Parts: sequence; C-alpha cells; structure tokens
Amino acid sequence: MIYTSVRAFSSTRSVQSAIRRVAVVGGGQMGSGIAQVAATFKHSVTLVDVNQEALDKSRAYMQKSLARVAKKKFADDATAQKHFVDDVLSRVSLSTTPSTAVSDADLVVEAIVENIKVKQELFASLVPHVPSTCILASNTSSLSISNIAEPLDAQVRSRFVGLHFFNPVPQMKLVEVVRSKEAHEDVVAKAVAFVEAIGKAPAVCKDTPGFIVNRLLLPYMMEAIRLLERDVASARDIDTAMKLGAGYPMGPFELCDYVGLDTIKYIVDGWHKEAPGLKGNDLFAPSTKLNDLVAKGRLGVKSGHGFYDY
Repeated sequence: MIYTSVRAFSSTRSVQSAIRRVAVVGGGQMGSGIAQVAATFKHSVTLVDVNQEALDKSRAYMQKSLARVAKKKFADDATAQKHFVDDVLSRVSLSTTPSTAVSDADLVVEAIVENIKVKQELFASLVPHVPSTCILASNTSSLSISNIAEPLDAQVRSRFVGLHFFNPVPQMKLVEVVRSKEAHEDVVAKAVAFVEAIGKAPAVCKDTPGFIVNRLLLPYMMEAIRLLERDVASARDIDTAMKLGAGYPMGPFELCDYVGLDTIKYIVDGWHKEAPGLKGNDLFAPSTKLNDLVAKGRLGVKSGHGFYDY
C-alpha cells in the first residue's frame, strides 16, 4: 500500500524535477558509480572526498567505465564514443571541501566507510551547510537509517532516507529506498522519483536490519559456510549445486568472495550482537571458518584470495 502511493506521487512533474543537483560524499567505487550514473542522466554532480588522490582515481574509474558503455552504444563511431564520455564527465565536479560541495545540493548521498560513528559525524558536519530542503541519504548496506540520523534534529531527520545502491552501480538496476519512521512521505516520493530518473528500479522498504536483499542473502551465505564447516560438501560443489539446481547466477561462495568476507563478518557480527529482532539469532552466530579467513587477510576478490584464489 505504501509503495503504491509513493510510486503514484513520484510520477508528478513537480517531484520528478525536484532533484537536479546531487552531491556524493565518498570517492570509492560506490561513490564513483553513483556519481557516474547520476551524471549520465543529466544531473549536475559533485563528488566529494577529503583525499585528492582518491578523487583522481574516481575520475579515472568513471572514465574507464563510461568508455565501456560508449563502446557498446556507439560501436563503430570513435567520435561519438568520445563525445559521450566527455559529455557525462562535464557534469561531474570534484571537491575536497564538503561544506562548499553540498551548499546548493538538492540531494546528498553518503557513500563512505560502514561505521555508524563516522557517518553520524559526517552528517553532523554537513547539515549546517545544506539547503533547508535538501534530502540526505546514506548508501549503507547494513546500518539503521534511523540510528545514523539520530543525532540530527527532527526537521533534518524528516528529510533523511536510505538509498542503497548495489555494486557495480552502473550495471545493477536495483536501489533500495529505505524509509525511517520519521521520513516524510514527500521525501520518500522524491527519492523514488530520483531513482527512477537515473534509470534504476526502486524497492521501498522499512528501516529494518539488512533491508530486503541482505536480509535474505546473509542467512543464505552463512548457511553455505556452515555446510562447509560441517564437511557436508566442498565450496565448489555447493556453488555448482546452487547454480545448476536452483538457477542462481553465482554460488554462495563466489558471492561471498565478491561481496568481501570482511564485509560479511562485520554485518553478521553486528546483527548477532545488537540488531533488533536478530540479536542472538543462531543464523548469524560467529563462524570459525569465516573468522579464520578474515584474520588471514583472505577477504575475497579484492585481496586476491578468499574461499577461492583469484
């Protein structure tokens, strides 16, 4: 019922045009991807990071990603490819000064480290500099939106939502739009309209641990790890079984390595210790195998080693 009303409201012209200027804070792969997609769909974007080197890497990442898109769109036209890349990048500004970067933003999307205190400190520092109508959003995949916004005043909390993009952002269509109890209906509607305006598919959900996707995926991945710990089958055979028997594009261990074993450990440990409704749940109890791999620095694809070697 709520989702239907939000979608209906978001189709109005006033809401569709509400977000034109976007500030993305965090120059990592997620932040760069969000900036790239927003700029591709004609939004004016400022990508913010305190480290200029990180921003330089972000621009290089976006240029390489856009070049791949351009090659598909204009396979036999090098001039059109270059124009496409240059046109998108012309709408992306880089900044190492967050207070200035957000001063005229309609939407601020945070995509920094998955640490609630760091996120809270960031938003507290940004709020004095954003317009009074600016929507604030976190790209967190596991933290409570309400808890991130808790230190802010009530008027600001009413403009605070979750926008959980998926990696790699340019390819993945889904964005979870997370509504806290205090978020105004029109703010959620504007967030949905923005997601649709950048070519993504929104899924609106309440502010609950893991939202939709991770709430379903994490138990699946943890149960696969426990099968391995009990020596039921090898990682390779479990992956093969789920791909060929259930039609999944990736097996659970391939997925774990892609997500990052340290990320999975961080999320499940947090849920097991303190998440509402999940605290003490055996589904998220610590895993000896997972803990050992993380301790050895075998974090998955990003480190070159995880359940598999890359």
